[in-house]
Amino acid sequence: MTSPANAAPQPAPLWQPGPDRIAGARVTAFQTWAAERYGAPAEGGYEALHRWSVAELDTFWKAVADWFDVRFSTPYETVLADRSMPGAQWFPGATLNYAEHALRTAEDPARAQDAALLHVDETHEPVATSWAELRRQVGSLAAELRALGVRPGDRVSGYLPNIPQAVTALLATAAVGAVWTSCAPDFGARSVLDRFQQVEPVVLFTVDGYRYGGKEHDRSDVVAELRRELPTLRAVVHIPLLGTAAPQGTLDWSSLTESDNEPVFEQVPFDHPLWVLYSSGTTGLPKAIVQSQGGILLEHFKQLGLHCDLGPQDRFFWYTSTGWMMWNFLVSGLLTGTTVVLYDGSPGFPETGAQWGVAERTGATLFGTSAAYVMACRKADVHPSRDHDLSRVKCVATTGSPLPPDGFRWLHDEVREDLWIASVSGGTDVCSCFAGAVPTLPVHIGELQAACLGTDLQAWDPQGKPVVDEVGELVVVNPMPSMPIRFWNDPDGSRYRDSYFEMFPGVWRHGDWITITDHGSVVIHGRSDSTLNRQGVRMGSADIYEVVERLPEIRESLVIGLEEPDGGYWMPLFVHLAEGAVLDDDLRTKVKQAIREQLSPRHVPDEIIEVPGVPHTLTGKRIEVPVKRLLQGTALEKAVNPGSVDDLDLLRFYEAVARKRG
Repeated sequence: MTSPANAAPQPAPLWQPGPDRIAGARVTAFQTWAAERYGAPAEGGYEALHRWSVAELDTFWKAVADWFDVRFSTPYETVLADRSMPGAQWFPGATLNYAEHALRTAEDPARAQDAALLHVDETHEPVATSWAELRRQVGSLAAELRALGVRPGDRVSGYLPNIPQAVTALLATAAVGAVWTSCAPDFGARSVLDRFQQVEPVVLFTVDGYRYGGKEHDRSDVVAELRRELPTLRAVVHIPLLGTAAPQGTLDWSSLTESDNEPVFEQVPFDHPLWVLYSSGTTGLPKAIVQSQGGILLEHFKQLGLHCDLGPQDRFFWYTSTGWMMWNFLVSGLLTGTTVVLYDGSPGFPETGAQWGVAERTGATLFGTSAAYVMACRKADVHPSRDHDLSRVKCVATTGSPLPPDGFRWLHDEVREDLWIASVSGGTDVCSCFAGAVPTLPVHIGELQAACLGTDLQAWDPQGKPVVDEVGELVVVNPMPSMPIRFWNDPDGSRYRDSYFEMFPGVWRHGDWITITDHGSVVIHGRSDSTLNRQGVRMGSADIYEVVERLPEIRESLVIGLEEPDGGYWMPLFVHLAEGAVLDDDLRTKVKQAIREQLSPRHVPDEIIEVPGVPHTLTGKRIEVPVKRLLQGTALEKAVNPGSVDDLDLLRFYEAVARKRG
């Protein structure tokens, strides 16, 4: 696509891969191979490959399956029998097993004793689990699950931190053909029950507690409540993370994983459920999102093996918990023969830069974290490369929210100049990325490198027309294998359709504002359902946060745009101040001036209000829509699902603000 004649010259990239890096990238090898066998373009680099991948969708996904040697125990009839969304039918007739592929490296005698997992927490150095040992444990546990009567389609749940036992339990569940679902142990009982009661698990894996921030947190009371409130449970498996004995009526983890059973991998249809993930559920019960064994297998092979450029020599670290889709994504690093690094603990203990220490100690080659963590390090004056040996880190990837331009600059300056920075964006809904990492493309400040292969990502205006270099709705106009096969307890599919296909029937509308640039990169502006639309000028909340939180006095902020009954528009900015800062007239002026000069005079807030904190979902995302509802006068119990937020008392503060206005 050529730039308009009057367009400003494209700024120089922050990072550009060298010829050797481009030649050595797995996506380059894939393109050469696919050109020989499947008619993919041999020239034109990633841009040409992407065009082909969406124009020849069936051929592209057949090529992915062949390149990664997906084992179909029965062959497929066609790649895509029905392209309609929702309801696309992928690889009908095929059977396979996700866990079989995740453990395939253990079959290689040269690699069987290499580390499949490296586990680190706040109290110990990395502990390795070999491929052979992981496979043995999965075989033992899968046999025990079958002995407990677990059958394909049954749900198995985990109330677990990011520990090796959680990976073993997921893979054993998948080996049996059962359906995995998990929550992190910092979730309270109500939050867990809002999720697990929907899917009615037959087995619960649980810990006695967890460590976080230098403290031990006992969860025995929560576990007791889960056992009482989940009547479908046939068995509860106790993992003594804090060293306590198994409660009466539970099974001990070690006894279930001590035998040498060869794993038996149930061969299931391509669209057989693999796991259930959950939306944040801030305004109602979380959506129980079901994704398939085959769909996740192919999507994650593509994403990890081509976009993240992961292979047998890599070590893959992403700071996450089992309550976030990034944990499932992390576990899939096993598919590419990569060593997966599991960190269980606080991201900032004993000091803000702790994650960089984990990267050093584990030799991580891909370091994944949140944009919020990067910005926290910048504010805390952390110096990763000065204080740690990060020479093995090839890529720092971020997600959870858009990485602000200052985050790109900080990583470039403080980690390494020759650093591939991959800001990625996708969703729990697809357990993957729509746009993000491409090892062969340049990195521009504030931009995601490109749309992902096989993903026809577009920005649409309200009339449903694609726009370039303009803000539009993020839509995907062709199916992806990892799109949900359904929501649990949504028999007619209405909740699924309403979630993504109501605005543009037959087209996935994700709920983000994006800009696709004339050079194919992507800029994320935040959620479209909490967009600031002032005098017809739309702006994403992320743009405001990027400017405001650059100021050292502001720890975090929350901006809300409120349409008022009289046709007016009230836009307050809530600020959580850094220690020692005072919200006086000088700081208010400074904030307004920054927004006016760097963004838009129309989006200067009407009021700046100091708050004791910014509320988040349990996976760390700012809660905007429920706060907007509170400010519109909705009662707290109707505006938000209490079990979905990290600090309910904070929301009472915003409710009080609404009462004062009312």
